[in-house]
Amino acid sequence: MAQNLKTGDKVKIIAGSHKGKTGKIVKVDRENRKAMIEGIGVRTRHIKATQYNPRGGKKEIHAGIDFSNLKKEEGKK
Repeated sequence: MAQNLKTGDKVKIIAGSHKGKTGKIVKVDRENRKAMIEGIGVRTRHIKATQYNPRGGKKEIHAGIDFSNLKKEEGKK
Protein backbone atom coordinates (compact mmCIF):
# COMPACT_ATOMS: atom_id res chain seq x y z
CA MET A 1 0.00 0.00 0.00
CA ALA A 2 2.81 2.45 0.80
CA GLN A 3 4.09 2.40 -2.79
CA ASN A 4 0.95 4.24 -3.91
CA LEU A 5 1.74 7.42 -1.96
CA LYS A 6 1.70 10.67 -3.90
CA THR A 7 1.74 14.41 -3.26
CA GLY A 8 -1.45 15.64 -1.63
CA ASP A 9 -2.37 12.35 0.09
CA LYS A 10 -3.26 12.43 3.78
CA VAL A 11 -1.18 9.94 5.77
CA LYS A 12 -0.79 8.73 9.34
CA ILE A 13 2.62 7.99 10.83
CA ILE A 14 2.61 4.48 12.31
CA ALA A 15 6.18 4.24 13.64
CA GLY A 16 8.98 6.45 14.93
CA SER A 17 9.10 9.55 17.11
CA HIS A 18 6.12 11.16 15.34
CA LYS A 19 3.88 8.08 15.73
CA GLY A 20 0.15 8.83 15.65
CA LYS A 21 0.43 12.20 13.90
CA THR A 22 -1.30 12.85 10.60
CA GLY A 23 -0.48 15.24 7.78
CA LYS A 24 -0.51 15.92 4.06
CA ILE A 25 2.37 14.87 1.80
CA VAL A 26 4.20 17.89 0.36
CA LYS A 27 6.87 16.07 -1.67
CA VAL A 28 7.83 12.47 -2.48
CA ASP A 29 11.36 11.15 -3.04
CA ARG A 30 10.76 7.80 -4.76
CA GLU A 31 14.47 7.01 -5.22
CA ASN A 32 15.12 7.05 -1.45
CA ARG A 33 11.55 5.94 -0.52
CA LYS A 34 10.89 9.04 1.62
CA ALA A 35 7.93 11.41 1.93
CA MET A 36 8.03 14.97 3.24
CA ILE A 37 4.98 15.73 5.38
CA GLU A 38 3.59 19.19 6.06
CA GLY A 39 4.69 20.43 9.51
CA ILE A 40 6.36 17.14 10.54
CA GLY A 41 10.08 16.45 10.42
CA VAL A 42 11.09 20.07 9.79
CA ARG A 43 14.78 20.67 10.53
CA THR A 44 16.94 23.80 10.63
CA ARG A 45 19.92 23.89 8.27
CA HIS A 46 22.70 26.44 8.81
CA ILE A 47 23.77 28.10 5.56
CA LYS A 48 27.35 29.22 5.03
CA ALA A 49 27.90 32.81 3.88
CA THR A 50 28.64 33.06 0.14
CA GLN A 51 29.01 35.78 -2.46
CA TYR A 52 25.33 35.44 -3.35
CA ASN A 53 24.19 35.14 0.28
CA PRO A 54 26.71 37.26 2.24
CA ARG A 55 24.93 37.00 5.59
CA GLY A 56 24.46 33.22 5.58
CA GLY A 57 21.79 32.22 8.06
CA LYS A 58 19.34 29.43 8.74
CA LYS A 59 16.93 27.59 6.45
CA GLU A 60 14.04 25.28 7.38
CA ILE A 61 13.99 21.99 5.42
CA HIS A 62 11.82 18.87 5.53
CA ALA A 63 13.44 15.63 6.63
CA GLY A 64 11.87 12.69 4.85
CA ILE A 65 9.94 9.93 6.59
CA ASP A 66 10.31 6.43 5.19
CA PHE A 67 7.35 4.95 3.30
CA SER A 68 7.31 1.94 5.64
CA ASN A 69 6.43 4.25 8.55
CA LEU A 70 3.39 5.74 6.78
CA LYS A 71 -0.18 4.57 6.27
CA LYS A 72 -2.46 6.22 3.73
CA GLU A 73 -5.78 7.35 5.18
CA GLU A 74 -8.42 6.01 2.80
CA GLY A 75 -11.01 8.31 1.29
CA LYS A 76 -9.27 11.51 2.41
CA LYS A 77 -7.20 13.99 0.45
